[in-house]
Amino acid sequence: MTSERIEMAKQQRMDASPPPCLVADIGGSNARFGWAVAGRVSHVRTVAVATCGGPVEAAQAYLDGLAAELGPGFSWPRRAAFAVATALAGDEVDLINSNWRFSRSEVQRQLGLDLLLMLNDFEALALSLPGLQPSQLHAHGPLPNPAGMLAVIGPGTGLGVAGVVQTAQGWLALPGEGGHASLAPTDDFESALLAHVRREHAHVSAERLLSGIGLPVLHGAVAALIGHASPCLASERIVELGLSGADKTCSQTLDVFCALLGGFAGSVALTLGARGGVYIGGGIVPRLANRFFESDFRQRFEAKGRLSPYLQSIPTALITDTLAALGGAALAIDQHRA
Repeated sequence: MTSERIEMAKQQRMDASPPPCLVADIGGSNARFGWAVAGRVSHVRTVAVATCGGPVEAAQAYLDGLAAELGPGFSWPRRAAFAVATALAGDEVDLINSNWRFSRSEVQRQLGLDLLLMLNDFEALALSLPGLQPSQLHAHGPLPNPAGMLAVIGPGTGLGVAGVVQTAQGWLALPGEGGHASLAPTDDFESALLAHVRREHAHVSAERLLSGIGLPVLHGAVAALIGHASPCLASERIVELGLSGADKTCSQTLDVFCALLGGFAGSVALTLGARGGVYIGGGIVPRLANRFFESDFRQRFEAKGRLSPYLQSIPTALITDTLAALGGAALAIDQHRA
């Protein structure tokens, strides 16, 4: 083959559309699957983690349904990226807040994949930040500036934390387990609150109170401190009664939740130097709607003593698109392909 034909063949491969890829965002409660083509995600389906034995069963069910929907236009994916709600090290994956335990290599083998990227779920969400559009965000004032260093925290079933930094080669995600960092009180009430929780939990992490599994713990502590007897309630019920104003303890729990979250978010911003913006993800805060923006979140975000002016210049925004992490997973595949 002549050099000219070789170059033509290379160009044809470069011009060819990338094959579809499977992407997933797997949390403690739900697993979302999507079909990614050239970085764009479509055909998203959600399954409850508790209804499936593991990611292979869930992915096969999704792909079988997609094959029936697309017909001849469907081809089995050869590449996939799964964003999972746990710390990753080695081949074994153990989701902290669900009963899914699996081998990455075995999942790849059973699904017949040439490539399976495994990312922390907030690593994937962080990768999505620079590409988020105004329609996917609700900001406290100006929108974040996707430049430099960005941070994201998200109360869902657990509490995720990650960053993403702009480099000469593109955006690089910084995964971590910041949700398990110790939670710091800011006033006497919060000090008493954490002291109460420490009677049962020796280590009070941010996730212990600022998450779906933590909201009932926070509610019980608030009820004890204000001397108001209250039954043990699920997170969904606490949010419902708090927003409606039907229950004083639930309402105060939401206020304390937002304030603590603001203080924690400010600490993350300082730790990472996230001057481009701090984003709030996860499934809890979007349910609070305007209650979140009317809360003490922003005031507590900025309340860092001598560094308050530093925090005042950092924009904060709620991610309203619950599928953003799938876009980050698709980007991870594209970056790997490049």
